[in-house]
Amino acid sequence: MPGRYDDWLICMISSQLHQKIQELDEVITTKDSDFIQSGLKLPSVIRVSRLAVVEKDILLGKLGQISHDRLSRVRQNLARWISGATT
Repeated sequence: MPGRYDDWLICMISSQLHQKIQELDEVITTKDSDFIQSGLKLPSVIRVSRLAVVEKDILLGKLGQISHDRLSRVRQNLARWISGATT
């Protein structure tokens, strides 16, 4: 997050794929090219609608990372949702 504090905007990741909200959340499966580097053990849904701001101090480490393209889609979905363009 911008500013003098070292806060992070995070979103929930769940293996409960049925929780996916169409055109908002992002599913990552074992067939995706960035699945292994994500550090996830199961196909999962990145729950863009489940956000929190946390202080860096409570973060224990890094599990993995997603591709730049996937991160761009997550950001675009979040921006559309915040602007009210998603139902």
